[in-house]
Amino acid sequence: MRPRAAALDDAQAMRVAGAELLSLALMDARNHTLRWLAAFEARDALARSDGGPAPQVLAARAGAWQDRWIARNVRRQCGEAADASALRLPPADAAIDAWLAGAAPAPTADTLRAWLAQTLDTTLELLGPAHADDAGLYVFRCALRHEDRLGEALAERAAALQLHAGGEPPLPWREPPAAAAHDPLWLPAQRLMLGSAPGGGAVPENERWAHEVLLPEFEIDARPVTWARYAEFAEDGGYDRRECWSEAGWAWLQAEGRRAPRHVEQLRGGVLVQRHGELRRAAPGQAALHVSRHEAEAWCRWAGRRLPTEPEWECAALQGAGRGFFWGEVFEWVAGSARAWPGCAAGASALDALPPQPAGVLRGASWMTRRRQVHPKARRFAPPQADTMFCGFRSCAA
Repeated sequence: MRPRAAALDDAQAMRVAGAELLSLALMDARNHTLRWLAAFEARDALARSDGGPAPQVLAARAGAWQDRWIARNVRRQCGEAADASALRLPPADAAIDAWLAGAAPAPTADTLRAWLAQTLDTTLELLGPAHADDAGLYVFRCALRHEDRLGEALAERAAALQLHAGGEPPLPWREPPAAAAHDPLWLPAQRLMLGSAPGGGAVPENERWAHEVLLPEFEIDARPVTWARYAEFAEDGGYDRRECWSEAGWAWLQAEGRRAPRHVEQLRGGVLVQRHGELRRAAPGQAALHVSRHEAEAWCRWAGRRLPTEPEWECAALQGAGRGFFWGEVFEWVAGSARAWPGCAAGASALDALPPQPAGVLRGASWMTRRRQVHPKARRFAPPQADTMFCGFRSCAA
């Protein structure tokens, strides 16, 4: 039997987790949310938005999802087949529901904490007698993925709001890693099963379903593009060279007036970034961070390379670990647009529905992703101008 701590960090184990392991993970996720809530409160930033969701709203969404899809959902045992329009029980706190709908004032931090404790208690009470099959545990497994993502979103808000790291309580934050350079990898032509197969527990909707693709041989970077490599693009006038940018990318660049990725103050002569309200020197070996897809594509054109396709990225993640392929530093932009895999079907409680507007795709995970959500099949969708996420990229030979 595996130690519980190890199982809590195992992405595949958590997708098929039973009630006992799920209860531990759900408590861990809620404690993480509460640590972020306390950190924002201590720095008087709970209600700050600055163009994004307020931290108190993000924290509340963890309880709201569980209240809607678990506590109030009388058909929760049907899993994702539950009818979204079916009758529901009353909310745990009508005032908080009204606040989240924009129809009431915000609760106090103590009220929000008590409500988060109440919703988790109800979730755990209902988890115990839940059917032990995939349908019976579906909403509980989704609740964990949802709250882990909210924890990452809270970290992104801390970065966007330049929350100070000093003082008590400390931020639930880790510094971005730096790794040694490694030669690109070459992988042979092959047939690849892209996506996740049925029977893997709570498979995210945008990974459904596995299908065979033919993959030509390719060369791919072993690591995401680092600050040292990205700075060369800026030093060579990359932000002024129209030929490096797509039409949409150039229009975005001119509208935003960008000369560097978000939070970067200097690229020439060393990279200086704003982090935690302070100007800091970024390690040259760190992955370039807060890079939009427009910027990633421009760098690739400048370097005579290209973004990897989704099959190439997934193939390298699955087969390249023993050869130096390193991922999990940043979410990575890949080529192509967001689309559903063949045979995909999503229920009403889906967390990964196809976006209504054209979007790009990111693969992998960031250093702030909870380890139990770091899966080589994982996909995220975002607009090409998105750069508040912990996003970067790697390249392939053109």
